[in-house]
Amino acid sequence: MRILPDFLATLSHIMDRAIEFVTNHHMLVATFIALLAAFVFTEIQRGGRRISPADLTRLVNTQEARVIDLRNTPEFREGHITGSENMPFSQVAEKAAALAAAGKPIIFVCAMGQTAGNAARSVKQAGMKEVHILSGGISTWRQQGLPLVR
Repeated sequence: MRILPDFLATLSHIMDRAIEFVTNHHMLVATFIALLAAFVFTEIQRGGRRISPADLTRLVNTQEARVIDLRNTPEFREGHITGSENMPFSQVAEKAAALAAAGKPIIFVCAMGQTAGNAARSVKQAGMKEVHILSGGISTWRQQGLPLVR
């Protein structure tokens, strides 16, 4: 069985090449690490935990989570998740304390999952602990063929 020795030799060669790359391109590696750290920091600062459409449905059914749709009213009227409330993003900051005081988990939904992070951060700063974001927003919901109401 030469598989294990061949594998170890290949792994050793890859490690040697990786170390050689790092030493020859230390500025490139340092830049990559800095960008990776900035990305991780930004994601941590976003606010809520990203969840799938299936998780959204489970939270609504088991914990009576509130689904807050952050899109503007015309977009909301074109189609939204059953039971969701329309609250344009511009209103979240002024209503953050009231949302946090309700005590039920909150799931923020936007068009593509970008705006919801800022809304979640506002509500978390107001004292809400269980805040979620629909990953990919309403576009992911549509892509999965899930129902929308008008």
